[in-house]
Amino acid sequence: MTQRLRHLAIPLFLLACLLAGGASAAGYWSNLALQLVALPIIVGAAVARRGTPLPAEARPALLLLAALVALILLQLLPLPPAIWTHLPGRGPVAAGFTLLGLPLPWLPLSLEPYRTIASALWLLPAVAVFLGIGVLGHYRASWIAWCLAAVSILSVALGALQRAGGEESGLYLYQITNFGVMTGFFANANHLGTLLVVTVPFLAGLYLNAARSGRSIQKSSGLLVVLVGAAMILAVGLIGVASLAAFGLALPVTAASAMIIYSAKRRPPGWMFALLLLLLVGSIATVFTSPFDNNLTGQRAYTAEDSRLTSFTQTAAAARTFLPLGSGIGSFQEVYRAQEDPARIDRFYMNHSHSDYLELALETGVPGLLLVLAFIAWWLRRSFILWRDPEADPFAKAASIAIGAMLAHSIVDYPLRTAAMSAVFAMCCALIASPRSAASPRSRKRRSRARHLVAD
Repeated sequence: MTQRLRHLAIPLFLLACLLAGGASAAGYWSNLALQLVALPIIVGAAVARRGTPLPAEARPALLLLAALVALILLQLLPLPPAIWTHLPGRGPVAAGFTLLGLPLPWLPLSLEPYRTIASALWLLPAVAVFLGIGVLGHYRASWIAWCLAAVSILSVALGALQRAGGEESGLYLYQITNFGVMTGFFANANHLGTLLVVTVPFLAGLYLNAARSGRSIQKSSGLLVVLVGAAMILAVGLIGVASLAAFGLALPVTAASAMIIYSAKRRPPGWMFALLLLLLVGSIATVFTSPFDNNLTGQRAYTAEDSRLTSFTQTAAAARTFLPLGSGIGSFQEVYRAQEDPARIDRFYMNHSHSDYLELALETGVPGLLLVLAFIAWWLRRSFILWRDPEADPFAKAASIAIGAMLAHSIVDYPLRTAAMSAVFAMCCALIASPRSAASPRSRKRRSRARHLVAD
């Protein structure tokens, strides 16, 4: 019973993140609660004594996490005027002190140190999920997958009611949200689309896990019907969300999810992965080059001040100004406003760049981009190892697909800046960092019968 309760810890916390952490510019009290709950999990992981050594596969992931923490701390380190005044983009700050007749103080690298601290606190739920799975092991992968599926289906149901009620519906959970469309437990409809897409491979993982557990044909067939029904609900939800990026990712992610089941019996040939890559590129290109109503390549992109094209252009220009060390984590809004044309400003403002990579380039400069490249290299290596092993954990394979989908969506959005999706991302990273054995009961039974003779 104690072991079962321990395995419930992270699935329940992930459930709380999905239900209460769906906003990046609102929901402060719910996010504060999630951060407070995350603290004892992180402390527990820091002081825990494992019965077995940490798997070698998990150590690079922990090093990447340590590098992220180090990057945040370095941005908060006070620097003398002789150093920070020579950093790119700091000229107006120094001129301001001179204009006021004040001596130049010691200042950190970040232009917005308090926002940098706030951004670090925003990461606590994701860090707790990663450490809870990767270090403490307080989870069952199947429970996590069911949690994702349940929240996704409930989000579609809630989103349908929201859309039916129109822009005046009282079922929207946040004041800053996409009124009139399906958002579910999120503030942004695109982020709900991300959740629906990344849930698909975990449905395949649930089926394969059940098939390997030795269930009867009747039970396996019944589960398959349930999972197919869940997939159809997700498809309906994607149509209702109307996220172009989610549309572009849905087809390749579904194809990759089918490969999870295929790879359980044999290693997928290389041409399958090449075909999958072509499918991904083709799907995204079709969405953004066809006459859909998008604000990146469509006609509206060149006229609207709040279009993605405008945001990308101005963020890239600001990033070049602050290279090589960036303007500081959390400083995007202040820096972006300085780049805007005063004649075109209205009551709306850009809270994020709508491209996590561009925003990271602005706020963290070269160190942040190198950290992203190191993470992608680690993810590709772990995915390659997992997909070459027919007996690898199906949930780890599902996680590798989900990570790819979230990385791709982050090119044109910021899904990982919500506690909900950052927790899902951290969960996926932990699953591929230290996957559990997924050998069938029959194969385990064969191995348990083996005996070793020792001659003295």
